[in-house]
Amino acid sequence: MPIPATDPPACDLSQRFVRVLGRRDNGFVEFAFSLGWPELSVDLLLPEPDFEAFCRTHRVQQLDD
Repeated sequence: MPIPATDPPACDLSQRFVRVLGRRDNGFVEFAFSLGWPELSVDLLLPEPDFEAFCRTHRVQQLDD
């Protein structure tokens, strides 16, 4: 029996999200970055000044746990 096709959920790629996962003693910020769906993310690590610039450039929405 074939499985019926379903439409994927809508994804707005203009929405960008950041969830800070931790801050290291060496000045690096660990964070999860996602486009469209906050549930699907990639973990990144940047020095604090670069993290702040990344957030400004991509106009991210900060997510809290």
